[in-house]
Amino acid sequence: MLIQPIRWDAKRLEKDRQKAIEIFRRERLEEPLEAYLEVFDKYQAVFEEMLETTVDLKNLRNHGVQILGDDRMLEGFRYLAGPPISTDDLKTVADVNSLNKTKLKADKKLVSKIVELVLIALDRRRFPWISEQREPVEKEVHAAVVASASLIASQRMGTARRHEGKKFQEQQVEDALLKAGFRKVPTRRIPTLTKAPGAGEFCGESLLGESKADFVVRLWDDRVLPLECKVSNSAVNSVKRLNHDAAAKAETWRRDFGETQVVPSAVIGGVYKLEKLIEAQRRGLTLFWAHSIDVMIGWIQQTQPVAKKSDRKRS
Repeated sequence: MLIQPIRWDAKRLEKDRQKAIEIFRRERLEEPLEAYLEVFDKYQAVFEEMLETTVDLKNLRNHGVQILGDDRMLEGFRYLAGPPISTDDLKTVADVNSLNKTKLKADKKLVSKIVELVLIALDRRRFPWISEQREPVEKEVHAAVVASASLIASQRMGTARRHEGKKFQEQQVEDALLKAGFRKVPTRRIPTLTKAPGAGEFCGESLLGESKADFVVRLWDDRVLPLECKVSNSAVNSVKRLNHDAAAKAETWRRDFGETQVVPSAVIGGVYKLEKLIEAQRRGLTLFWAHSIDVMIGWIQQTQPVAKKSDRKRS
């Protein structure tokens, strides 16, 4: 008889949710200020140089090639807009495939087009003198530089937190699986479950059907456990990562491969809404917490046949 996926009640979910939030807060308070200040100082210098070069942005059009041809300046240039424009969005709006420096230097019309697009989206709160067509006072320029450097430093730190948090979580999962006796095998495309790793094996990020999973684990009872690692820094952010992404994948995998053949799961950490956790479970996603990976491993080990469990204990 197959071991059923875990479904936590609201009381247990709330207990683990609060513990995850407590861990998240502690990590944020312990995060070194130096990392933020290092990024801030770097981009403060970039914005100071950019404003000096362009005479407080009034001559931005005349220095487009110089600004866009410098990686540091290009990064700051995107943050002149309010809100900032991502590299992908800038390419889409400008209708170009890349922002290659060589191409930009050779195509002044393209540079002019990109500059005009950013000037249209220029943050009028940070750079009020441009829309008002006047000279800025010294305090305005200083405030604009500080605000711009803070904006980019905050976003960079947020991105770094997410990437580092997810990377750490993935390493936790891999170490736990290896310790539990699973063998890591190469990443692969898995159009059908026969292409998944064998029993007691797992692979890293792989395409299972039409969606990627951070891990694909073959349980001892031959079911497949696609596993997502999710780190959320806010309740709002959690909806995107858990419900719009992981739970949506769970529904697709269960539909495509059969409800009894796959156990879509997620290891989660950070800040989540209780009602969204309940909803994710209802949609077929099994939840495990990063602060208690041993619970996940304990459930996985229960999928072993009785004879195999005895053999493993003797060994």
